[in-house]
Amino acid sequence: MGISNWLLLAITHPFEFRTLLQFHLYHESKRDITSIREQPTSGWDRESMRRCWSFLDATSRSFSAVIKELDGDLARTICMFYLVLRGLDTIEDDMTIPDGEKQKLLRNFHNFTVQKGWKFDGNGPNEKDRQLLVEYDCVVDEIYALDPAYKDIIVDICLKMENGMADYTHKAAMSNGSIYLDTIEEYDLYCHYVAGLVGEGGAMAGNQLELSNSMGLLLQKTNIIRDFREDADDSRFFWPKEIWGVHGFTDMKDMRLGPGIDVKPGVKERALWVQSAMVLDAMRHLTVFNFCAIPATMAIATLELCFMNPNMFERNIKIRKAEAAALIMRSTNPREVAYIFREYCRKIHAKASYKDPSFLHLSIICGQVEQWCEHHYPSFVEVISAQGSTKHSLKAEDPRGRIRVRQLRAGVADVVNADSGVPWELLVYLALVVVFIILLSCGVIYAVLKFFPE
Repeated sequence: MGISNWLLLAITHPFEFRTLLQFHLYHESKRDITSIREQPTSGWDRESMRRCWSFLDATSRSFSAVIKELDGDLARTICMFYLVLRGLDTIEDDMTIPDGEKQKLLRNFHNFTVQKGWKFDGNGPNEKDRQLLVEYDCVVDEIYALDPAYKDIIVDICLKMENGMADYTHKAAMSNGSIYLDTIEEYDLYCHYVAGLVGEGGAMAGNQLELSNSMGLLLQKTNIIRDFREDADDSRFFWPKEIWGVHGFTDMKDMRLGPGIDVKPGVKERALWVQSAMVLDAMRHLTVFNFCAIPATMAIATLELCFMNPNMFERNIKIRKAEAAALIMRSTNPREVAYIFREYCRKIHAKASYKDPSFLHLSIICGQVEQWCEHHYPSFVEVISAQGSTKHSLKAEDPRGRIRVRQLRAGVADVVNADSGVPWELLVYLALVVVFIILLSCGVIYAVLKFFPE
């Protein structure tokens, strides 16, 4: 962001400005992959790996930040794993590639990944990640630099994923370019192929496959919901007919809203009911919030943004940068992650309408999250962090807290009254606003004196 963007943000969204400023000033990355000390494991001393890191930054800002903080060789391994599957996904998404050619590319992509010098420049000019495939030989070189066990896992997951993708793209080609998933079961299987397997490979272990699959499905379904308009405009349809068909729609394109589209009466409301059912389906996988914190909190925030938001049917929507930064800073321990999920589930429930056919099921899932949080992190126990230490206190105003105090008898948990102190952040913000106004005034006075001297 340039200086002008920072100033504009400070004036129009002061709280977001504060959050981003805190993130840039106080959020410290766990490692610097460019440092000489980290180069033996990050591979930054090799030109091909530096190119791979730049591709990671270009394809996914959020995942890039998370991956780079992983320890040792794991960061480089997950980076390569992500780029291989991103390359495969780029071929699947490209609607300009004929089905016959796409089938060959997809079903042989695991072989291309270990074929020295292989690269591909046949993507359409508007495919945003086409450059990754144009320089895919860098990825191939770095795959060979990995531990052989990790390389085998990546190739194996790629093989499983490519066949699933090929089956569904062929189905799309046979249905005049539209993917119509009839049932939720088919939808789950598709998401398993394109994302659940990513979690399986990322787990690198057999004892958490179900949990890792749920993580992949949560993230993929969130993206499918959020990207409805972009996918619909490109004739890519991933929402299962079992969900949208019961609300009176005969084609997914009928749910599009916005200028230039003849929207019939009642369509907007019915589209929101479909959207609600899709969000409910994604929330089935919320058990992952004790497994992979930052991507999961980003997902629940995106689901909350999409829920009951008709703008999603008109254009692509994303959570704001400041909100993403705040989630990254907050997602540091299981308690805080649980609170984040509870917070966004409360927002979803607050926006739910009793007219929504999914209202009861949504309320149940939100209640389950609330119950889980209260069971593991009781609200009458207050956690206070100060000067690098953490203290627990029991809220005296809560009857459960008073009972617990009596049980402890000696009152071990002291109620700490945190000193609010001087609101330095507010003072700094006010000082910045004053400085900005002074500079603006000086600029106006200078312009008047220079161009209108009399």
